[in-house]
Amino acid sequence: MELDSRLLERLRSLAAQLPNVEVVAGDVLELDFAGIAGLDRFKVFGNLPYYITSPILHRLFEQAERIDAIHVVVQLEVAARLAACPGGRQYGYLSALAQFYSRPEIVLRISRGAFRPPPKVTSALVSLRPPGERAGLDIADGAKFLEFVQACFAKKRKILLNNLRPLIGSAAAAAALRAAGLRPDARAEQLSLAQFASLYRRLGGK
Repeated sequence: MELDSRLLERLRSLAAQLPNVEVVAGDVLELDFAGIAGLDRFKVFGNLPYYITSPILHRLFEQAERIDAIHVVVQLEVAARLAACPGGRQYGYLSALAQFYSRPEIVLRISRGAFRPPPKVTSALVSLRPPGERAGLDIADGAKFLEFVQACFAKKRKILLNNLRPLIGSAAAAAALRAAGLRPDARAEQLSLAQFASLYRRLGGK
């Protein structure tokens, strides 16, 4: 898939010699994956535009049940966030999203000099292979669960209780944390997806 008209012409010229390659002109955020792939499972390979990496990954994860693997080049800092473990500074909502649907792994660091012109940041090839932790969490509505997780990370410097307060009130938030076995001063970046799922169910989520 390509938006740049200059590259499209060159890509189509190359693809003319490859009967199993189709060049699609368009925006990946608007792409009809089902229309292109049909009923087949598929793999994703790409060098993602760094400024819209997160929206693209959200879009791909909508098709997680049909994707065998995602192999993409992203900014190194983003790759580290995708693969980060709970308790670390880089662990956040993007980490939880990626790990809910896949198993992220940083495969290769790529220096700036590998590109022409060189970018201002170091890059990395990251592989995201479904299934992720969702398979073991007993969550029926993944989208609603992730909305809840995103709300928990709304203000990362705040404790979880303060992020939940606007949603359910202080008393209910405190009771839910106690019931889930979490400290009253717990922060979202300390919770595993299993702990988020436990808290979500305590609040009536399914």
